[in-house]
Amino acid sequence: MTKPYVIIGLGATAAQSLLGKQCRVSKQRCKPVQSELASTVIATAHPSSVRRAPDGKRDQKRKEFFADIRAVVKRMAKA
Repeated sequence: MTKPYVIIGLGATAAQSLLGKQCRVSKQRCKPVQSELASTVIATAHPSSVRRAPDGKRDQKRKEFFADIRAVVKRMAKA
């Protein structure tokens, strides 16, 4: 069986199903976690939550989300 290098949990539901109910995306956002499922599991916000963010926070949430995705890409490039 092939083990993926990285799994990204988009949103709380996905992150908790991968990392356990104690996982909080707001606290574990973009922190790599070793898992039996993949070499690294990373939790981040779900794209729809970025879209639904209040106008005053939407731009910041979008920047954070894309920074997380760039960090995953950079991590994969090192593999």
